[in-house]
Amino acid sequence: MNYETIVVEREGPVATVWLNRPERLNAFNRTMTAELHRAFGELDREDSVRAIVVTGKGRAFAAGADLERGDETFSRGPAANPDEPRPWELGTPIIAAMNGAAVGMGLTLPLQWDVRLMAEDARYGFVFTRRGIMPEANSLWLLPRLVGLSRAMELLLSGRFFTGREAAEIGLASRALPSDQVLPAALELAHDIARNAAPVSVALTKRLVYRLLGESDRDRARQVESRAFW
Repeated sequence: MNYETIVVEREGPVATVWLNRPERLNAFNRTMTAELHRAFGELDREDSVRAIVVTGKGRAFAAGADLERGDETFSRGPAANPDEPRPWELGTPIIAAMNGAAVGMGLTLPLQWDVRLMAEDARYGFVFTRRGIMPEANSLWLLPRLVGLSRAMELLLSGRFFTGREAAEIGLASRALPSDQVLPAALELAHDIARNAAPVSVALTKRLVYRLLGESDRDRARQVESRAFW
């Protein structure tokens, strides 16, 4: 795996993906976005990889989209690659170790992953409306399901900043920790899954949770779950 903007490390069954543009606070450009999704696909195809942790080099997790290109930052790019993996369709758990600040795209992409651990005093925000654009990356569908409609509306419409501590209180993160403990805690969770949880059980559970988020018929959801169980 050769990448320009990320680093992939392996420790037994756990892969750690580092966002590696610290001089730009790990802001996403098109290369880093494409490389991150490619890494997810490649790691998911490796049976020996049982969990993926994503974290950031330097003092931030990810400062959203890189605005270095000015007005062209939000110009329409090439059509999305239909083969680009959707994180919620992969069988491998993806854990965000958000060791520092994250805004915009640096926050909406981790919403697509499975578990988020945040630095308790770091600043986070869906700042899109404060930049004259609107939220993206499927966040309008998912955020209300995570934190409830009223809280989601407050965060999305105002674009205000909040701490990792608040994120954990409202259910956006599973835990808020001192920044230097975020990555160790994420790795501990990843290794626990890898050691103690059956890979097929994990993959099927993950996929069905996301599938059933869109199922409005409770009895239908029960039938799908029961068929998968048996």
